[in-house]
Amino acid sequence: MNVGPGNPSPGGGRNRRRRGRRPPRGGQGRDRQQHSGVYTAPMDHSYRATMAGNNGPRSGRQRPGFAPAYAPVEPEPLPQREDANSRIFAFVDDLFFLAKIQETGRKLNVKVEFVKTEKDLLEHLKQNGDEKPSLIIFDLNNTGAKPLTLIPKLKSKLKKTSIIGFLSHVQGDLKQKAHEVGCDMVLPRSAFSQNLPQLLRRHGAPEETTAGQA
Repeated sequence: MNVGPGNPSPGGGRNRRRRGRRPPRGGQGRDRQQHSGVYTAPMDHSYRATMAGNNGPRSGRQRPGFAPAYAPVEPEPLPQREDANSRIFAFVDDLFFLAKIQETGRKLNVKVEFVKTEKDLLEHLKQNGDEKPSLIIFDLNNTGAKPLTLIPKLKSKLKKTSIIGFLSHVQGDLKQKAHEVGCDMVLPRSAFSQNLPQLLRRHGAPEETTAGQA
């Protein structure tokens, strides 16, 4: 066979095409992906759509499923009145809650009298004259005050006075008994602490202020 400019060798052409299509040796492309640390497999788009539907667009680094936390707004303090009678009484001997009630009352200009027995409460009521308490707070675990015995007595004498008790969230039986003897509201300790500023301000306001708001 003649080989020349007019008759190119068919074998040479095939060899050139093979050299142009030579595959990478030893899985070189896969090694390059592993060394770069980038995973290039196709994404499951159904997973991406599900995440977008459940959580919506997220900004920053907020964890999915967690709503942003907002601090409760502190109520405005009442006008300070040195000669005002206390309208709130508390049968509380737990030092933590005693200090918390005192500090919250100080910030809001609300007087809270702490009493230990029914006799103590009656003495304060005599000093107040005709003004009846707006709120009586009971630590339902204060055994010295005997809440389940004292609450019905106070409820019969002070029909317009609100009585609120607080206890541990696991004391379901005690909560039920407190409601049965006349406690208007029974709160777990955490909820009582959270709502304490609003409770003190509402019940610590003078009667004319409370009547005007109603």
